[in-house]
Amino acid sequence: MNDGDAISSADAEERRFGPLGTALVIIPTYNEAENIKSIVGRVRESVPDAHVLVADDNSPDGTGGLADELAAADEHVHVLHRKGKEGLGAAYLAGFRWGLAEGYGVIIEMDADGSHQPEELPRLLTALKGADLVLGSRWVPGGRVVNWPKSREFISRGGSTYSRLLLDVPIRDVTGGYRAFRRETLEGLGLTEVASQGYCFQVDLARRAVKAGFHVVEVPITFVERVHGDSKMSRDILVEALWRVTSWGVTERLGKLRSHGSATTPKSVEPTPAERSGAGAPGNENR
Repeated sequence: MNDGDAISSADAEERRFGPLGTALVIIPTYNEAENIKSIVGRVRESVPDAHVLVADDNSPDGTGGLADELAAADEHVHVLHRKGKEGLGAAYLAGFRWGLAEGYGVIIEMDADGSHQPEELPRLLTALKGADLVLGSRWVPGGRVVNWPKSREFISRGGSTYSRLLLDVPIRDVTGGYRAFRRETLEGLGLTEVASQGYCFQVDLARRAVKAGFHVVEVPITFVERVHGDSKMSRDILVEALWRVTSWGVTERLGKLRSHGSATTPKSVEPTPAERSGAGAPGNENR
């Protein structure tokens, strides 16, 4: 093969999976007035062609108004005003619906607090050329967290490990929220059936992607604990995650057991009328 005919592996992968199209970065917000201008500005600098959707849950601190100012000054920035605080999952689902309806080819999840570095977006998008879903991972080689207490790291690592083993999904950072989806992937996840809201929303989408047969790739990221504002993590969110993940895992295992049992248990066969009369039995042939 001549050098001029050679195709790079990246180009080959993009041909196999198709072109990416325009990217939309969804940033859910609730009381993120101290962070919203900085995070949107960093996204716009890191990936100038991408669009941003701020999905604000009627923040009392005026985050929605600040987002409107950004949108008025930049046609790549959009705002989705929601009625009130309904949880991370509801905000993302609303953002997904908006992005799909507007025809975006790539839809990205990103936190508003600066924990997800916008400067790492190009790496996620490059990996997406050869994947259906790319996860920014803290727990693969090269990934790390900054300024987290050991207790928080223990909860996060433990939650990912528990979810991975119970749900049988080969993902190291199942709970991470820095993700890039192809639109076809989101369309194939059954989003109308997603009911999870908080911490486990990310687990739900990841398990759905794996079960649907999508090619999922993890790339290392540096996760930085927020500097401004308050964390949205709560005991209720953790309890919901534990309950839902356990329920999914138990349900799937019971389903597999039933399926295995029905495949190996011989089915009873009703005798034919001739067999019941004895005509078909050896030694009873007509003479």
